[in-house]
Amino acid sequence: MTGRPASAVLPPSLRVWLGLMAALAALVVVVLGVLYADDSEPGRVDARIGAAVDGAGPLWRHVALATDFLGEPGGAAMLVAATVTACLLLRRPRAAVHAVTGAALAVGTTKLLKPLAGRTIHDGHLSYPSGHTAFLTALALVVALLATGRLGLGRTAGTSLVLAAALAAGAAMGWAQVALGAHYPTDVLGGWCTALAVVPATAWLVDRTADRLADRTADRLADRTTDTGRRERH
Repeated sequence: MTGRPASAVLPPSLRVWLGLMAALAALVVVVLGVLYADDSEPGRVDARIGAAVDGAGPLWRHVALATDFLGEPGGAAMLVAATVTACLLLRRPRAAVHAVTGAALAVGTTKLLKPLAGRTIHDGHLSYPSGHTAFLTALALVVALLATGRLGLGRTAGTSLVLAAALAAGAAMGWAQVALGAHYPTDVLGGWCTALAVVPATAWLVDRTADRLADRTADRLADRTTDTGRRERH
């Protein structure tokens, strides 16, 4: 029991705050999905933000394409593999599991929500919420939670780091998606909030499952030790 806080994916000091954040993010995803259900046009906010982002020069378009690649299967696989390797080198197997499950469930959730929302862009392509944005935000959250645990950050510093990482990753990928015309800005917000909702919940499940497995293993070892002692006495 004493070793759990240090290896926990979800630091105890952040559980309440991240739980509230996840609930709020989930609410935003639902509200936006209802507002833009079966829509195929940008809203007022989408139009204003899109106009501000539109017109990026060739250099910025290359940056957007490079960022977009990180959310494609090839780029995503490389990022996840690098994150898992780093977690294992740091002897954080739970974080390695979280890197895979957190990113996969965040993207999987967007795929489930897209047909439910039914929002489309460019010849009927489902657009809400953005899976690219959800993926990069999710992976940034995984890394930020790992850093928070490794550095032993408190509630304020840890929460600030997690939110800053999520904001940076979401803003970068979100800008790329809007600049390339792949998503509306509200699609990006939906993807960002999807990651904020899914990743803390996934971290809690990983910790809970790992703790149960550790308890079962400890109980089995204790039972074996007890049986061995009885046999030696007889």
